[in-house]
Amino acid sequence: MGEPRILWQPDPATVARSQMAAFRGWLSATRGVAVADYDALWRWSVADLEGFWGAFAEFADIRFHAAPQRVLPDESMPGARWFPGATLNYAEHALAPRPGKGDDDLAVIFRREDGSRDQVSFGLLRQRVAAARSALASLGVRRGDRVVALAPNSPSTLVAFLATASLGAIWSSCSPDFGPRAIADRFTQLAPTVLIAVDSYVYGGTSFDVRSTVDALRQQIPSLGATVTPAHWDSLLAAHSGAQLAFETVDFDHPLWVLYSSGTTGLPKGIVQGHGGIVVEHLKALLLQADLGPGERFFWFTTTGWMMWNLLISGLLVGTAIVLYDGSPGYPDLGALWRLADEERVSYFGTSAPFIQSCRKAGLRPGIHCDLTALRAVGSTGAPLPPEGFRWIAEALGSHVQTCSVSGGTDLCTAFVCAAPDVPVWEGEISCRALGAAVVALAETGAPLRDEVGELVITKPMPSMPVCFWADPDGTRLREAYFDTYPGLWRHGDWIKITPRGSCVMYGRSDATLNRGGVRMGTAEFYAVLEGLDEVLDSLVIDTSGAGQEGEMLCFLVLAPRVSLADVEPRLRAVLRENLSPRHVPNRFIMVEEVPRTLNGKKCEVPVKKILAGMDPARAVSTGALRNPDSLRPFVALRSEKH
Repeated sequence: MGEPRILWQPDPATVARSQMAAFRGWLSATRGVAVADYDALWRWSVADLEGFWGAFAEFADIRFHAAPQRVLPDESMPGARWFPGATLNYAEHALAPRPGKGDDDLAVIFRREDGSRDQVSFGLLRQRVAAARSALASLGVRRGDRVVALAPNSPSTLVAFLATASLGAIWSSCSPDFGPRAIADRFTQLAPTVLIAVDSYVYGGTSFDVRSTVDALRQQIPSLGATVTPAHWDSLLAAHSGAQLAFETVDFDHPLWVLYSSGTTGLPKGIVQGHGGIVVEHLKALLLQADLGPGERFFWFTTTGWMMWNLLISGLLVGTAIVLYDGSPGYPDLGALWRLADEERVSYFGTSAPFIQSCRKAGLRPGIHCDLTALRAVGSTGAPLPPEGFRWIAEALGSHVQTCSVSGGTDLCTAFVCAAPDVPVWEGEISCRALGAAVVALAETGAPLRDEVGELVITKPMPSMPVCFWADPDGTRLREAYFDTYPGLWRHGDWIKITPRGSCVMYGRSDATLNRGGVRMGTAEFYAVLEGLDEVLDSLVIDTSGAGQEGEMLCFLVLAPRVSLADVEPRLRAVLRENLSPRHVPNRFIMVEEVPRTLNGKKCEVPVKKILAGMDPARAVSTGALRNPDSLRPFVALRSEKH
């Protein structure tokens, strides 16, 4: 096959003004490091971790209160310690005045699906955080205590988080649409001091009361000293208005927040990330890879239960205005977020690959109906973006818009394959590996692969790797999660191909591989073909093979209205045979109403495979970790037929 079509080329004048160009010039002038292009910079960044991260920390003006003794004394994993001896605070970096970041400059724009709008300047944000900090301290919150929030993506939630971080306390949040069991599974293990919770939330034009969930949480968490509801929060802030802003100085790896694994097969793992690792990594991701800064507006559709919320709010670190949205992305219609991008002059618009696919299938043309002249980049994550999605962005939004398809994980709260202002966009491909991310594709033997599909492995430490898992004192669960397959190397659990151009293609989870007649294939390839058809709204493919036995390949389909399986099945078989192989045409197609998805929208391939193999559904998946637990019924019924 030839090289894929280039959909977007960097503009030389724009590249020259980018922070990436400024960093390369600074490296040459101050470090004597001359790198001709992005690929050379990436190679140096992973060959000399201490040189790269130490230089970047100085370039980005990281505010260390105590200077680090070194950058990285030991590169071995797990257990690498970054910037030992250094002290700092995340909230100080988000709120401290910087060039181009004055009191009156816009920090936050807030939009809700019902049309309400608010905005907050950096000066007002500092005042609110100071009041919230004093309020939390009055409730007994101290360094190392946990503050948990059942809260929407709003300025109040942001203020509560920054106040928590400023005290050196530890933050964790869930979206109000999480089920009671899912919330309890996450929060109870932290033994928090304070719970911040809303009474209700609105989604898709409907209001949902969550007071019973909050009451149940209070009963299940004996460590709580206070539960703060919206009315209580407002009165607390009013009582502490005029408080002085201050920041607790903490060690580089002091816990900042706890994120969670999906929890589909047991209690969600609490992933602890540190102040310093997140500051350094997010500054690199947003300043260099995304080229964000003062005067721009950064939006990503997310809830407070997804790591993209944590990345979005880090836009404050680089002085950009962040755009928060609370509500459904499809209410009152799929054009709502594109109208928001028009009205708020969004520079960088982030969303999920399924949302882009939905817009494509609905025939949306936002570039015609909205003024998107301020928009320069569209970020996509959550699932591999197929070539059709790339083409839709270029055609429906404008050829000037850069497609920033990225992939990473909650585990590091960042993307390790992504885009850059000076790298082209090839159709269907993620543009590059992120600076400082030593990403390779490995065979089962551990041999590196070039232009072939293999396990995504990170061979050297990154600053935002977990400090630890919560309640894992000896690190056993962390080692089992990432380091058992290739000792000393981080196995992420995805299939990846790295092309000779340095671009990447993701192929889905490696534990959900389709292995037919010895030919392995990632599920993302299958979905790209199938879901490229307008008749197919969603799909789930399961290879029931295992333990040396070749089983059935089953494809579950959510079809468009008025489309019957009998009408479309011959075409499905033909396109799969033509685009994949005869071996990868399913034995059976089965219609379902919904595909089971986690709370963050991931397809539940492995749990469904376990159910179909005969495992008790209660052991195969925790229904509290699913967005749509009733969607499991047809799979449980199919299991019952077989067993």
